[in-house]
Amino acid sequence: MRFLFLHSNFPAQFRHLATVLANDPQHEVVFGTMRPDGNIPGVKKALYKPARDVSPQTHHYVRSLEGAVLQGQSVCRLAQSLKSSGFEPDVVYGHSGWGPPLFMKDVFPKAELLCYFEWFYHAHGSDSDFDPGDPLQLDDELRIRVKNAPILLDLASCDRGLCPTRWQRQQFPREFHPKLNVIHDGVDTSFFQPNPGARLILPTLNLNLATVDEVITYVARGMEPYRGFPQFMEAVALIQKRRPRCHVVVVGEDRVAYGKPLADGKTYKQLMLERLPLDLTRLHFTGPLPYPQYLQVLQASSVHIYLTRPFVLSWSMLEAMSAGCLVVGSNTAPVQEVIQDGVNGLLVDFFSPGAIADQVDAVFAHPNRMAALRTQARQTILDQYDLAKRLPEHLEWVMQG
Repeated sequence: MRFLFLHSNFPAQFRHLATVLANDPQHEVVFGTMRPDGNIPGVKKALYKPARDVSPQTHHYVRSLEGAVLQGQSVCRLAQSLKSSGFEPDVVYGHSGWGPPLFMKDVFPKAELLCYFEWFYHAHGSDSDFDPGDPLQLDDELRIRVKNAPILLDLASCDRGLCPTRWQRQQFPREFHPKLNVIHDGVDTSFFQPNPGARLILPTLNLNLATVDEVITYVARGMEPYRGFPQFMEAVALIQKRRPRCHVVVVGEDRVAYGKPLADGKTYKQLMLERLPLDLTRLHFTGPLPYPQYLQVLQASSVHIYLTRPFVLSWSMLEAMSAGCLVVGSNTAPVQEVIQDGVNGLLVDFFSPGAIADQVDAVFAHPNRMAALRTQARQTILDQYDLAKRLPEHLEWVMQG
């Protein structure tokens, strides 16, 4: 069979699926993407690039739609080129929302179109109106409604769709639910596994915590309110006062991946460092890390803090659980789908730095009880999110058409 994957990033959610398909000599795999770096053996990369940026004059309600159309148009041209060279896929599998799958039924009408759906936007009841300190205006509500336009087009044109969690599927209009299956991408539990007694030493960053017994970790793509970064930093200020020997390790980029940046151009990291009394000798920002170093951070973690608005669940929380971390997570819907308070982790009020600090204290005060939570956290991933189980299920779903 012939497969065409489409994602502006590479390889993103399709890493494992594309790899296993490319390993089968019966299949031909092409990956359309905007990202030139990276490769998967046996996978042919085909690059595309929108003809132009979104126009500044475009009405702000439809800028995301224009961006999706521009990207979809560039993918359409790529698809026409592939078609003229003799490649016609049996299956097109694209990431919805940014535009890649929009016109695939027009170029390849006989191919089965599969879409990976991460999120459907709502003004109320999930991420957008979650923070009472950041109220929505009617203008925001209208913009959010229109933001779903490319997703709705994909929902209408695709043959089948997939969501990674039940919570994320729940966001989509009920009339489309029969099209949507739930299969998580999966966590490589053979890589993300515990290493009892591990100590964090990263020579390339001049970071040596070999003698530190209390290591608090936080991982996110960006440092932003969507992932509770301000509340986390406020909690760190409290924790440092209470626990003079603890060190905090923050993995991620100093940028906003989701949500709005600050109006004055500062980053949230800059804002919180200016605002809070922090001991910077015990607070370490590593930036993004290669997987082996990232794993070392998780394995050395005494307590891992994961906060999120009711939004897309991060891979990092599941990877932390797989590595045996004691996760203190926000009591928000995506986290509650995985973590049961006091069973395989601890849940805490997203907006309460004091409660976060109290839970950290509880972790150190009850090491024996917390050891059982760590064990159960990994068991949850082994039972429900293990790549060894989810990948065959994903592969079967792709091939069933």
